Amino acid sequence: MSAPPFFQSVGRGDLLFWGGKEGPMVVIWESLSEQEKKSWLEEASTMHDWVMWCKSKKGAEEIRSFELTGKEIISNYDETKSKEEKNKKNRSKKKAHRGQSVRYRSWWKQGRGNIKMAVSKDHASCWVHKDLTVTTKQIQALLTAARASGGKDECQVRLTGIEREYWMGTEIGRLGGYGFQGSVTAGDESNQKGGKMGAGYANLRKQRKRQQRKVGHKEEGSSSNHPELAAFALALRGTSVTKPMLYLCDNQALLKAVKRWVGEGGKATLVGAPDADILLEAIEEL
Repeated sequence: MSAPPFFQSVGRGDLLFWGGKEGPMVVIWESLSEQEKKSWLEEASTMHDWVMWCKSKKGAEEIRSFELTGKEIISNYDETKSKEEKNKKNRSKKKAHRGQSVRYRSWWKQGRGNIKMAVSKDHASCWVHKDLTVTTKQIQALLTAARASGGKDECQVRLTGIEREYWMGTEIGRLGGYGFQGSVTAGDESNQKGGKMGAGYANLRKQRKRQQRKVGHKEEGSSSNHPELAAFALALRGTSVTKPMLYLCDNQALLKAVKRWVGEGGKATLVGAPDADILLEAIEEL
């Protein structure tokens, strides 16, 4: 479940993730199961302060249940523009790319290589109860936001007000990352088709302190551990040895490889170790 932290309450069906059930309700129609849709319609029969976001209809489609008591106030579906884009696509030999990014179905089962940028051809509509008054100024503000064509929004951590409760409940918050007094750094790798690998890291408090590098050569093939270690080495290189550092990653193999060299224990050796060149650099930084 991922929801903007500025909402005072968030839930799904009868399950509340935080807050209570009082106040206006914002619903994402396509995210609900058939049973959840039925339950919401029963609950909404006595409510007027709901806002529904859903896919825009593109013709004589079946009437959805909430439309009987609601009215559409905006849609970012522009029929004229869509026809122009369709004609342009038909004239072009290349595959058109527009819309926002989505993940492939069952991406967690297929491996990280299948989490890719893809095309979303759906448009959104906003509905409210037919008795609810919405001003022209409010509608225009919604249209401006819905039709924005800029890049993706960057994630901004705010540890004040209601958003603090949200961020402190995330994995990093529960690990104590947002209260850590040293450097909080996260690293990750990219492993693309054709053997192209990259690595990079970003710092929580110094937004401009981030680095990324290409890793290896195409002829060497690809490996997820190789660029993961490279990201770790980059982060160590960019952090002063006198400053405590909390490093965040999502690769268990990296943690196991580094753990052998931390603290007391049996003698460790790099002989036969995979990615020994980058591991050696990380060990020397440690």
